[in-house]
Parts: sequence; structure tokens; C-alpha cells
Amino acid sequence: MRTKLISALTLFAIAAGAALMLASCGGGQVELVPREVLFGNPEKARARLSPDGERIAYVAPVDGVLNVWVGALGADDAAPVTHDENRGIFQYFWAYDGVHLMYLQDKDGDENWRLYAVNLDTGDIRDLTPYECVQARVVDVSKHHPNTMLVAMNQQDPRFHDVYRLDIPTGEMTIIARNPGNIVGWVTDFNMKVRGALAMNPEGGFDLLVRAAEDATWQHVLTWDSVDNMTSGPVGFTKDGDSMYLMDSRGANAGRLIRYDLESGETELIAADPTYDVSDAMVHPDTYEILAVSFTRAREEWEIIDESIAPDFEAIQAIEDGEHSVVSYTDDFQTWLVAFINDDGPISYYLYDRETKESEFLFVHRSDLENYTLAEMEPISYTARDGLEVHGYITFPPNASRSNLPMVLNVHGGPWHRDTWGYNPEAQWLANRGYVCLQVNFRGSTGYGKEFVNAGNKEWGGDMQNDLTDAVQWAIDQGYADPERVAIYGHSYGGYAALAGATFTPDLYACAIAGMGPSNLITFIETVPPYWSTMLDMLYERVGHPVDDAEFLKSRSPLFFVDSIDIPMLVAQGANDPRVKQAESEQVVAAMQQKGIEVEYILFDDEGHGFAKPENRLRFYGMAEQFLADHLGGLSETAETTEDA
Repeated sequence: MRTKLISALTLFAIAAGAALMLASCGGGQVELVPREVLFGNPEKARARLSPDGERIAYVAPVDGVLNVWVGALGADDAAPVTHDENRGIFQYFWAYDGVHLMYLQDKDGDENWRLYAVNLDTGDIRDLTPYECVQARVVDVSKHHPNTMLVAMNQQDPRFHDVYRLDIPTGEMTIIARNPGNIVGWVTDFNMKVRGALAMNPEGGFDLLVRAAEDATWQHVLTWDSVDNMTSGPVGFTKDGDSMYLMDSRGANAGRLIRYDLESGETELIAADPTYDVSDAMVHPDTYEILAVSFTRAREEWEIIDESIAPDFEAIQAIEDGEHSVVSYTDDFQTWLVAFINDDGPISYYLYDRETKESEFLFVHRSDLENYTLAEMEPISYTARDGLEVHGYITFPPNASRSNLPMVLNVHGGPWHRDTWGYNPEAQWLANRGYVCLQVNFRGSTGYGKEFVNAGNKEWGGDMQNDLTDAVQWAIDQGYADPERVAIYGHSYGGYAALAGATFTPDLYACAIAGMGPSNLITFIETVPPYWSTMLDMLYERVGHPVDDAEFLKSRSPLFFVDSIDIPMLVAQGANDPRVKQAESEQVVAAMQQKGIEVEYILFDDEGHGFAKPENRLRFYGMAEQFLADHLGGLSETAETTEDA
């Protein structure tokens, strides 16, 4: 079992391929990488081994739409087992019964995920949660209970997810844990019993609740207050069920991994760093012991906890450079599927045998990338105006001089997320077109401890935005960026930051691109999805209350400062976005149009919070590329290609 502690918001993008150009970037000649190669559907990705190790699954396109393929390991007989013709499938996993493969799919980005089961023997596909306006979430699957899985659904009340036990062969659902209205997450034990719950309290903190059995009363174990709630939380139970693994920042700056005795309250420190939170943990699927822990510093670094896997990590690290990840393994834990991420090439997959310590190369996710010169992603740091040290990454155009270049500040979403090192198609796209790509983990970003993340409280448009401004000034002072040719670009929170940059610091940027960005923080908070209701107290603490802090939120909302915009803007939005409603983009676009401000607006009727469909990703990136070329002077594919996009 491998437990990811920090989630990430992923935006998929695609654009059309066409005739290539050669362009000078102040050094050697660099061939333009087609948008199709950078953002198009992968050839094979998200590979997973079957529990018995006989088969491998991955997502690959069928008529331009991503579907799940399954084939015998070592053979060339893979075939699609799903038949989606619309958005593509991005989330899937093996059931442990040896018969079924499961996947999740929503409708046009509405995030009402349905759970489907594919019978690999018959080819039949069943919708196991055929309910309108209901979101299914996977709570647990276990090799020790192969015919069962636990699913959370907000079927009884759209605000709250209850837990159901699903019998996979029959599809029968039985409710086993009801949400009283404050539970944000559930934790299961070795026997697949729901014995832990994370509850939001009115102060914006988390209460950890535990019960001895599913028919027992919940008992309060401990509280993480609002200062610790972003750097703490449950990881899982030990096998005996008497203790829990917790990410815990009480009494420390960063989230440490500890073992917590549920009866005595005693703690055992497993891994810690004074600055960086634990970001990942590898857990043995049978013993439930912690094997290794990672910290994402400038790059992800693993710390071995159980020396029995030290030879395995040593052998894996010798396969190739880059960051490795054990993405799948067989039931006996002897065969691992390992993915390698590099910053200047495709993701590669290997089969690793723990007994022989030998590996076998399988495939890369985009072989066409190997035909082009890609750029390296370099860690950077600078000091913000108030003395806070801020980290990030910079990607320069290949073979270019590093002086006085056009630059795009690419702001991550979340904002409780962070940019990381590795292959990033947007960074490669921008660098290949002649721009410096600057990515900043501004205050409020996760992974850097609670002092750093809490420094972003109620700083949307304030110190969080100042960190971005200071990053641009740092790049200018280094001589990297031409101060007259800087753009700000992002989606979600990054879209908000782009709108804020255009309104609060308009003289800093030549243009801005905002995707799915809140323009009015009051209406944004008032219209979040109903199933975010359990998290509202935390949102009020970290952003502001729409009633109590109305004037403050208005002062940080770009919508009310449109008069300050004097740069061209491109705004993109999904009509079905449940997180940032369509009105957030349309109200600010209407205000700009009324003021005669140059703005391009693109609405995707069949998308949500991100662009999943290939033709929509194609259209967005084609427009964005031409927009940047027009206003920063970078490169683009031929005018004919852009028009077709």
C-alpha cells in the first residue's frame, strides 16, 4: 500500500499538431515541439499491474479518447476494455478478485463521479452508482477482502458523504457509516472496517475520532487546531488496530510521520524534517509497517525506514536518473511497477523483480518527446519583501541566452498545493516557444511546513500576490526577464492570481491568461459545491467569511478593480465547473467589455474545472499560444494551424 499524503490538482491539456518551424532562440536552432506532442493524449500512461502479476493495464487512446487497455504481461495483445467516446478515463484501478477492473467517470466535468466495474471475462460493464447528482468516492480496496470495496456517496444529502460496503460481484450496497454533517474523511483498518473519521470543528480545526468497532460509539482522540490542519491528518491504522500512523505538526513546524497509541496517547516519531512536511509513505500491504517516507524538497527525496527494502531502492535508483515512484505491485509484493519522472523527457515504466534485483523496460508515456530538445527545470529561491524565503522553479528556452527574455509567470492552482520538479508539459511548451517559465511556491503553498502555509491565511491578493510580484522582480533583477514582456498565467487559484495581477499590479505585466479563476471572492465562497460544506470553516479561516469579512473580501476581489486593467486578457471557463462557477469568469469579462478593455473569452459548454476533452484542450492551447505570441513576441505554430485550432 502506498499512501499519497499531498494531493494535487491536475489540468490536462492538448493542442493540434501541424507543420513545424525552426526558430532561433538567441543560440542554436530549436525545432518547435507540436502542441499535440506536448499536450496530446499519451501513447500509454498510468500503468498498473494486475494483483496476480499476469496482466498490465494502462490508459491509451481509442479514436482520440483515452480508455483503459489490458494485456498479458510480456505479450503484445493489449486491447481496450472500456469504451468511453466522450471525455476519456483518467481514474481506474484493479479489483482484487481477479475478474474486475474499476473506473470512475463524471459527466462533462460536473464531478459527480460514477463507479463502473468491467468484467474482464465477459466484457460487461456495470454502472454501480447509477444516481443523478451523486458523487462516488473510493474509500478502500484490499487484497484481504477481494470481493468488497468501500465507497462514499452523498446520496442521502448532497452535502455529506456516507460510507457504503459494496459487494463487487452483485453490486449490492450497504450503508455502514453515516455522516452526521462534519466528517471530511474516513479511515479503515486492516479488516476493512470504518474505524476512524476526521471531523471539521467550528474553530476550523480537525478532530480525530476513533471507534472500537463499526457498531461502537465514536470517541474523540485528539484535535488539530486551525494552525495545524493543513500539515496534519490520519494516514492509517497499524495492522493490530491499536495504533494509527499520523502526519502531525503539533509542537513542530512541519508535518512529521508518527505512530500514535490509541490507548495511551504515546507517540513514536518515524520520520521528520524541520522545514518540509512528509509528502508520501510506502506501507507494506501485509504487515502495514512503514517502509519508506519521502519529503519533497527541491526534488522528492526518500528516507528508508525498513532496511529490508534498502537494496531494492538502491537497485531502482541505478536504473536511470530522475525521481522514481513505485506505482503498482503484485499481491506477493515481489514484482513492482516503477515509473521514472525526469524534467526533460517522457515518463518511463519498468518492471522490477525484488528477488533478482533486475529490471525490464516497458515503455514511455510519449515516445515522440524523445525526438525534440527539451528544457531542464531548475530550482530557485528568493527573499520576499518581508524576509520570507520562497522557492520555485525556472525553465529557460533550450540553447538560448539567459538574458532579457520574454517570461510567463505560471501560477499553480489550489492554492493549497505546490509545484514540483519533473516533466511539466506547460513549462516545456513555454520554454520551447522562447519564454522563460517561472513557477513559484508562494506562501500558502503546501509542503513547506505550517508557518509557511499559514502565512497565506487571508492573503489572497495580498502577501500571496506580493510573493508573485517579488518573483517577477527577482527574475528581472537577475537579468533573465525583459520587464516589458512578462505575462501572468494560471488556472483555478492561478486564474485568480492572473486576474489579481492584471488589476492590482497592471504595470508589471504585458498580458494575462486566467482559466477558471474566481473574480469575486464573496460569490466564489457562497457558491462552492455542497459537498464542500464540511470544509467551509477552514475556508472562512484561510480566505475570509462572505458576511463577516465582506468588505475585506471585496478589497481582494479583482471584479471590483476592473478599471485598473490596461493589458489584454484571455479568460477561459468550463460551463459545468462545480468549484469556480461560470459566473466568476463571465462577470469579470462583462465588466471588462463594458470598460472597453481588450479581452478574449472562451467558454467550453462540456467542461468543468479543467479541460479533459481533446478538442477543447486543443482549442484552448491554440488560443493561448497565439495570444502570447501576439503580446510577448514568442513563437507559435503556423498561422494556418492556429486558425484551424
